[in-house]
Amino acid sequence: MTPLVFSTAAYEYLARAIAARAGWQLGAVTRRTFPDGEHYLRIDSDPDDREIVVVSGTVDDASTLELYDLASGLVSAGAARLRLVLPFFGYATMERRVHPGEIVTAKTRARLLSSIPIAPGGTQMFLLDLHVDAVAYYFEGGVRTVHVYGKPLVMAAARRLAGDEFVLACTDAGRAKWVESLASDLGVSAAFVYKRRLSAEDTEVTGVSAHVAGKHVIIYDDMIRTGGSLVQAARAYKDAGAREIDAIATHGLFPGDSLAKLRATGLFGRIVTTDSHPRAAQLRDDFLQVESTAHLLVEHLSSKVQP
Repeated sequence: MTPLVFSTAAYEYLARAIAARAGWQLGAVTRRTFPDGEHYLRIDSDPDDREIVVVSGTVDDASTLELYDLASGLVSAGAARLRLVLPFFGYATMERRVHPGEIVTAKTRARLLSSIPIAPGGTQMFLLDLHVDAVAYYFEGGVRTVHVYGKPLVMAAARRLAGDEFVLACTDAGRAKWVESLASDLGVSAAFVYKRRLSAEDTEVTGVSAHVAGKHVIIYDDMIRTGGSLVQAARAYKDAGAREIDAIATHGLFPGDSLAKLRATGLFGRIVTTDSHPRAAQLRDDFLQVESTAHLLVEHLSSKVQP
């Protein structure tokens, strides 16, 4: 029997794409919110003795708790095997303690999701382009994690934007190793900016590592939030003579009017992200081009489907 695909409310768009791509059945869920803010969930498709896929992301506390409730309910209702697909894992940048008393929220959220009952046939967690690989090891108990790398999507987007002639750049030296590896696979040069920290909140760019004058520069980062670091880096590459600048990120969060502000800088021709976060899926247009993760996720899920 083929898998049954459920999702939290925020990720219905991706669950539909995954089910259509794989030819799997979509599961139905009834949701209501009571006047006091409490949430009601009812599973309308019988998961008993089925292989279950749940598509979600910890984009906010409500989605995180809905994922917890839904997945727990599916196991209690008889799911034979559970595979949780989290294309975006929130708090992934809070993966370590820097100052005394700080809570490592990436680890506490992983512990919460690890407490979802384990299905009889096992529980897997599929995570896309984590900010730090080590986060995959924060999950405990019987949860088995699979770190899905979005490199094929990033490479295809870069080729579409610039062909074979461009410089692949990053926003700071912290991502240089990953960008150098990706640039090597693409057969192009890599660049990064040097920064000096002025305060706990502010930095300034002091130099660019590579010759970018007259070149098409594509800046890659795993995540774009408000885009402050991206703009700072783009200005440095522009000042160094870059002819054209585009940006690619796996995860596009774009809170508030941050995308409009990025557009207004005039620094970028196009920004490309995946649909790993619902905000990017909602905002797509000619400037913000959004790549579907469905085929990449189905590829990993299909290789692990039980006959």
